[in-house]
Amino acid sequence: MSAPGRATGLGAGRYLAAGQRPGSTVTTVPELSTADGATVRGVLATVPGARTVVCLMHPRQDLTHHPLVPLLLQAGVAVWTQHTRSVNNDLTLVHEQALHDVAAGQVFLRDRGFESVVVLGHSGGGTLYAFYLQQAALAPADRIASTPGGRPTRLAEAVMPVADGAVFLAPHPGPGRLLLGCIDPSVADESDPLSVVPELDPFSPANGFAAPPASSGYSAEFVQRYRAAQRDRVARIDAVARGHLARTAEARAAFKKTGDAADRRRSLDPRIITVYRTDADLRTVDLTLDPSERPYGSLFGKRPDLINYGRTGFGRFTTPEAWLSTWSGLSTNADFVRCAPGVTVPTLFLELTGDQGAFPSDTRRMIAALGAGDVTVATVHGLHFGNAIAEGEPTGNELAAADIARWLEQRFPLAPAV
Repeated sequence: MSAPGRATGLGAGRYLAAGQRPGSTVTTVPELSTADGATVRGVLATVPGARTVVCLMHPRQDLTHHPLVPLLLQAGVAVWTQHTRSVNNDLTLVHEQALHDVAAGQVFLRDRGFESVVVLGHSGGGTLYAFYLQQAALAPADRIASTPGGRPTRLAEAVMPVADGAVFLAPHPGPGRLLLGCIDPSVADESDPLSVVPELDPFSPANGFAAPPASSGYSAEFVQRYRAAQRDRVARIDAVARGHLARTAEARAAFKKTGDAADRRRSLDPRIITVYRTDADLRTVDLTLDPSERPYGSLFGKRPDLINYGRTGFGRFTTPEAWLSTWSGLSTNADFVRCAPGVTVPTLFLELTGDQGAFPSDTRRMIAALGAGDVTVATVHGLHFGNAIAEGEPTGNELAAADIARWLEQRFPLAPAV
């Protein structure tokens, strides 16, 4: 990967190489069955004498080679990195199903005999683990019974061990809340990616936009109007998603009565929702909004005004049920602040000072909502994915790993230094 100061592409600097794992590391790749009948895979890396295991998981991404893995192994813990059933393809990502995937991993690690199991949620993994811990702490009958789209969750049937500790590294407030902040409300026609409502256009100089790399300057009135319009756009997409699901349910009911193949085909109608322009958070181009050490640009790169019109972005292609469960900030259950009161295990919350996905106001709300009595909060100099802010500085991942190792050492058994 290019050094931070040499990154030039639109999305340059997003991916970081991992360091060296200890030579004594033993790696296995188990396949697990979930309580609702899916098969998922994880990677367990252990070092001699490891009695504590740290788990990394993300609802959409493969974290097998996360840069923290070798650093955690060097600290004397085993590391479990696991896929969900939607890894690298979030078209059908339903967060309530992903909880079954987390549970399968937690059961496996308990069965392997680890004394302590600590979950580590980076970015979207933070909300996934907060959601899991909230539900796992409930009596089975009290867990969420159906997804926002109406599908039974079967969480009451799952064995969901509660972890012994939780680390949240640069967690954003949840995929739906994240998208609610960066969806472009100036889309005039959902079928036309270039359509614009001029008075809501975030990249119009008339509304306060300045050509990069200069920071834009939006008025308080425009920001308020923009945020309200974002909620309105998400609500409209919610209505479309619910309409699709209602027609599917109607066809299923008809098929049960008639047995007609036409009704069966209608019940399988695979409607896909396309959501254009989802990289338009005003805070990414106006650095006076929610100020921090972050550089200009979004999680996807240095030119949101261009990236917003490309193929990259959150929630771009999704089924109606996945939209409601994962990407709708108005309908999802996977909301960090909503789930955080149910996180009662010892918790370490690490804020990255240059984060472009979780802004200071988001972070304050997330920390305040945590239900744990033992909460440690620290700030780490770095960007969202763990890059260094400036060339020549330690990376955010290196600094975070040191904080995590100290926190673990105070609470959980570690293997001798390797």
